Amino acid sequence: MSKIERFEDLECWKAARELVNYIFPLTNRTTFSKDFDLKSQMRRSALSIMNNIAEGFDRNSNAEFIYFLNISCGSSGELRSMSYILMDNNYINQDEFMKLQDMILNTNRLVKGLIKYLKGRKS
Repeated sequence: MSKIERFEDLECWKAARELVNYIFPLTNRTTFSKDFDLKSQMRRSALSIMNNIAEGFDRNSNAEFIYFLNISCGSSGELRSMSYILMDNNYINQDEFMKLQDMILNTNRLVKGLIKYLKGRKS
C-alpha cells in the first residue's frame, strides 16, 4: 500500500465530502425554511464526519487519528438517525432516504475500515 500524504486522498474523506455535498442542497429546500435547528444540526453532523477525518489525519499518532475517526463514526450515527426524522416528516421521499442512508453507511464503513487498518499498525 502506498503512503497517503494528504487527507484528501483518503477514500473515507472523499465519501464524506460527497455526503456533505448531498446534505447542503437537501437542507436548502423550502421544507427546511422554518426548521433551522434540524437544518443546522444535519449540516454540523455531516461536516463533523468530514472534518474529523481531516483533523485526525493531521495529528501526530495513530491513536489520535483513531480517536477522531471514532468521533466521525458517532456523527455518522447521529446523521443517520436524523434522516429518519426527514422521512417521517415528509422532508424527503423514500428514494432520497435510501440514497442518504446508503451514503452514510458507506462513509461509515470506509471510516471503520481505516480504524481497523490503523489498529493493526504501530504508532
